[in-house]
Amino acid sequence: MRLPGRYDGVARPIVTYGSNPVLHRPSAPVTAFDESLRRLVLDMFASMAAADGVGLAANQIGVDARVFVIDCPDAAGEDVIGYAVNPVLTLPAPVGDEPAQEVTEEGCLSVPGPYAEISRAFRARVDGVDVNGDPVTIEATGMAARCLQHEMDHLEGIVYVDLLPEELRERLLAEAAGPEGELPA
Repeated sequence: MRLPGRYDGVARPIVTYGSNPVLHRPSAPVTAFDESLRRLVLDMFASMAAADGVGLAANQIGVDARVFVIDCPDAAGEDVIGYAVNPVLTLPAPVGDEPAQEVTEEGCLSVPGPYAEISRAFRARVDGVDVNGDPVTIEATGMAARCLQHEMDHLEGIVYVDLLPEELRERLLAEAAGPEGELPA
């Protein structure tokens, strides 16, 4: 589905927890910087927007590639919009009186519906490259920093519910599955 407006890509279906092994293993490094990579990034932005998300990793649309996109507000309410190919996460020291960690609710397009409180670093930085192989850096605070960490987890095959105690994880997965007992495809 092509969406008018902000992103010139084609929205693809979101992979849900347990439905595709690509979501549960580390993603493959990108080695080809070509038109298909450019198209993937555009489609990822469109897929994220269509699903009303703030971040999306390539494996969430079934693509085994170390790529994520983000469109999420930071602690000051400013939108952080960008993407990174083959990203590496660092957690810089807090600046001034910033907290080192922040506990807040987190959700995921691949586990539709439920949220759970997760502790994440308040400030995060990702270094990677763009679709041409040129260096990019995204540094953010607050929700955008949380989003960077969340998407980096996806690229390692970790979904936020995997960070929770087993009983809570099972309850949230059951809630996401609904009365039919299966997560939407």
